[in-house]
Amino acid sequence: MAHNIYNLFHRKNTPQHMPLPGSNQVPNSAGGYAWELDPWQRLMRFLVLGTEGGTFYVTEKTLTLENAQNALRCLAEDGPRFVQTLVDVSENGRAYKNDPAIFALALAASAESAETRKLALAALPRVARTGTHLFHFAAYVDGLRGWGRGLRVAVGNWYAARSDEQLAFQLAKYQSRDGWSHRDLLRLAHPLPEGEARKALYRWAVGAEDVPLEALTGLVAGLEELRRAESESQVVALIHRYKAPREVIPTGYLTSPLVWSALLPNLGITALLRNLGNLSKCGLLAAGSGVVPEVTVRITDREGLRRGRVHPLQVLAALVTYQQGHGMRGQGEWKAVPQVVEALNQAFALAFENINPTGQRLYLALDVSGSMSVGAVSGIPGLAPREASAALAMITANTEPGAIIRAFQERMTPLPVSAGMRLEQVTRAVDNLPFGGTDCAQPMLDAIKHNLQVDAFIIYTDSETWAGQIHPVQALRQYRQKTGIPARLVVVGMTSNGFSIADPADAGMLDVVGFSTSTPSAINDFVAGRLGVSAGETED
Repeated sequence: MAHNIYNLFHRKNTPQHMPLPGSNQVPNSAGGYAWELDPWQRLMRFLVLGTEGGTFYVTEKTLTLENAQNALRCLAEDGPRFVQTLVDVSENGRAYKNDPAIFALALAASAESAETRKLALAALPRVARTGTHLFHFAAYVDGLRGWGRGLRVAVGNWYAARSDEQLAFQLAKYQSRDGWSHRDLLRLAHPLPEGEARKALYRWAVGAEDVPLEALTGLVAGLEELRRAESESQVVALIHRYKAPREVIPTGYLTSPLVWSALLPNLGITALLRNLGNLSKCGLLAAGSGVVPEVTVRITDREGLRRGRVHPLQVLAALVTYQQGHGMRGQGEWKAVPQVVEALNQAFALAFENINPTGQRLYLALDVSGSMSVGAVSGIPGLAPREASAALAMITANTEPGAIIRAFQERMTPLPVSAGMRLEQVTRAVDNLPFGGTDCAQPMLDAIKHNLQVDAFIIYTDSETWAGQIHPVQALRQYRQKTGIPARLVVVGMTSNGFSIADPADAGMLDVVGFSTSTPSAINDFVAGRLGVSAGETED
């Protein structure tokens, strides 16, 4: 059985203020030692998490050849398998962002093997499903290869494969990204139009000025009419006629309550949660408004939340933003309506039903050290790390029967969280806990001390661990050795400080850098073994 050098360290503990012998650990800002974040292994993790190591980045990371070395090795070894793998991940929605799969497709489209290039270009419509995806692909592939005939034909086929209505939607809603536009790509690809309607759409997209309005179809026709509208009433009528999304509405009309009232029925539940501030800024969603009952009913619609696959954290993000009365950049202010706030609290609880339990024995540990009360989590402005971890504890308590949920600092602290509690109760309970230093080894040591059966430890922290006499990775290996359970470890950095606690060489450990509404899904998939990796070795 393969040996891991770090398996040897269980025989001698190393204080956290010292590096593990033989490791490449470096000092973090708290004076402890951790692994510096590097790109590492595994194609599947790259496609799902956006990194070749064991780290899921919430914020967008630049994908380059330097952080895709393992992907390049897989591509060289078996190009067809490489293409099939990225297509499966993308089409089946296994990744939290489609960018890694698009980047991998660009790599395959630039491969030395003619067979691999052909397979990659044929897969373009399956991976690049929106105009934005296509622009991402163009930006990636442009830096890797020239625009030969095969690439031009593939891009042309992307346009040709859609019906006139579908193409009109893509042209109107997704107009440009990453320095690319439909005009650029159509001029490169030169797809031959079939029919007058398709010819008109292509000519409109490349900027021809003599395309008659009556020749246009679908949302492109709607966009052109919206651009020529001279009144709110005209805009409203066109929104109803074309079921126009917000993205095609001229900016000058997006402060109008009449326009937002027309857009409201076209907003799915996710878009509605995202636009509560916009509805409020224009005065449509205000105390005493007839819109308030409509919005609250939709927010608390159990079936609507289920169809929209709304995660509780999406609701929480909307609640925090709405309650603070201004947008992320402080643009525009509003007064929160109590009925809407209460509806969001109800929706938070209702959305628990949308979570698939892992079926694993979980130990959830919340860092309640002093530093966790400072600042905001990376993905939800206005939400302190302590408050976010409290929300996550509440979600786990309601969806994972039997989960162990405890708080820690330099030592373990009882955490009074149970199913059925309201969010403000949980937040208050966490806020009342004592402050202290951070020792992220405590959860594993606690499980060893009390002989707890745990499949996965999930630690929510700011990663500024320094106080303990043993590294978290050593404590985990001790737990594995003493119980025989190949326990996994997930370390969630509520704020991104650039350091990793987990061992990048251990497939049973995952770092999450930053925080967003996709974080819990990534954690659950890892814990349940749905990332195509296995836990680290437990025997020598």
